[in-house]
Amino acid sequence: MVDCRPGSESVSWGDLPADDHLLQVLDGTDPGTRSADPVYLVCTHGRHDACCAIRGRPAAAALTAAFPDQTWECSHIGGDRFAANLVFLPHSLFYGHVPTTEAVAVATRYNEGFVVPNYLRGSGAHPPPVQAAQHFARAAGASLSANALLPIQVNRPNAATWQIHLAADADAEPSVVTLTTATTTINAAMTCASEPPGQVATYTLAALE
Repeated sequence: MVDCRPGSESVSWGDLPADDHLLQVLDGTDPGTRSADPVYLVCTHGRHDACCAIRGRPAAAALTAAFPDQTWECSHIGGDRFAANLVFLPHSLFYGHVPTTEAVAVATRYNEGFVVPNYLRGSGAHPPPVQAAQHFARAAGASLSANALLPIQVNRPNAATWQIHLAADADAEPSVVTLTTATTTINAAMTCASEPPGQVATYTLAALE
């Protein structure tokens, strides 16, 4: 079981003798065995979308060679168009378009406590507007620490605008990121199995204070 809540990140392992035993895991009766080691998931679900197998399996093989006990091939995690898709736990960091040659380096950087913005899609621990705000803050030079830029206040003045207050880095003031959002139509196939056009939610930086 993985807890990806900021400040409570953890990975626990155990056996499930029956389906209903999961209730004991969830209520804390059986907490499992805590592990300090991260887990690397790689989507290789070729039946869902061929891209995930074609691009995911080589990345999984590279990670398995470097981290054999921590790498797992997994089923669909969303965003087929981003294959190879990787998820690093317990921070729930989603990476996309990761070349096989870069997979181990990205994982190693995570082991050191940092994100790699070039391939980072966001964090499953935060809603999309917060993920976008973190992206723009890092692009402006904010900390690359996996534990930095936590949201301390989220406002939505109107349907198309978000204002995200991010916690201060060790050597900087808190950031206030204002975003505008819209649905964009793209005249391209969104996945190997889809037909154009596609639609995606986009976030645009309006202000960074």
